[in-house]
Amino acid sequence: MSASRTPSPGPYPRNARAALIVGSVAIDSVATPAAERKNILGGAASYASIAASYFAPTRLLGIVGGDFPPAFLRRLRRHGIDLTGLRIDPAGRTFYWSGRYRENFEGRDTLEVQLNVYEKFSPEIPPAYRDTDFVMLGAIQPALQAAVIDGFARRPRYIVADTFDLWIHTSRPELEALLKRIDLFVINEEESLLLTGERNPVLAGRKLRKMGPRSVVIKKGAHGSLLFHRDGYFAISSYPVTRLVDPTGAGDSYAGALTGYLASVNRTDFAALKQAVVYATAASSLTVESFSVDRLSAAGRKTINARYAALREITRF
Repeated sequence: MSASRTPSPGPYPRNARAALIVGSVAIDSVATPAAERKNILGGAASYASIAASYFAPTRLLGIVGGDFPPAFLRRLRRHGIDLTGLRIDPAGRTFYWSGRYRENFEGRDTLEVQLNVYEKFSPEIPPAYRDTDFVMLGAIQPALQAAVIDGFARRPRYIVADTFDLWIHTSRPELEALLKRIDLFVINEEESLLLTGERNPVLAGRKLRKMGPRSVVIKKGAHGSLLFHRDGYFAISSYPVTRLVDPTGAGDSYAGALTGYLASVNRTDFAALKQAVVYATAASSLTVESFSVDRLSAAGRKTINARYAALREITRF
């Protein structure tokens, strides 16, 4: 895709704060029932930072190898993403993931994982990032998520964290300790069952809040998402996507857009969180319409706003 088709970032609201996205930047190969793409831009931080960039100044903390294509770096930069915290190890290779979706997208199988430089990823906060107010911790190991928080001399104003089922199985004590230190926990329905033992997502959300985070979002995929907050409960349907191409990165785009919106309005109250959840739903619906970040990257804020308006109309009665 040419640079001219990538929307320019901003202009951002005058009171917008920076959003820091921490996580993996990867090279993916993905196969679906209909098509296959090899060596495309992937990684949680790639999706999340592009989504966040539509709302607020965005910073990225991660690591790649010397094989990371320059075109991928240019794409991130065209979104105005500050890559000061993206370490490039010229002697190493980038984190690589390969997966295949089953028929009707009913499940996904990981075919290959090469951690490469990501295996020794040690997140260090650059001086230019230390004034960050809004931080999204992608689904890296809970110990690394905690290390990011510890790396700030002043705790960020608002911390969002995602997780992964592997960490629930292998690092549960560390994850439970992390939950007491964050403001918003974003988790999918299957992971919430693993962590709480509750099949009912409403009961799971309430139980998760008691584990420490001030607020919880449970993502239900095609069935929307649920927000649990001390001031109330909010549910939103998914956007009616008619062309599902590749679901990879949709959850990361959701969390990135949510964090970016909160940073853009510099608010974290229940009303702002509800707005953020709807914008996150709109942004993530774009991600599934292409492989990699292609559709999300090309769409622009006007398209996200149009989907936000459509969701508002759908849920109004």
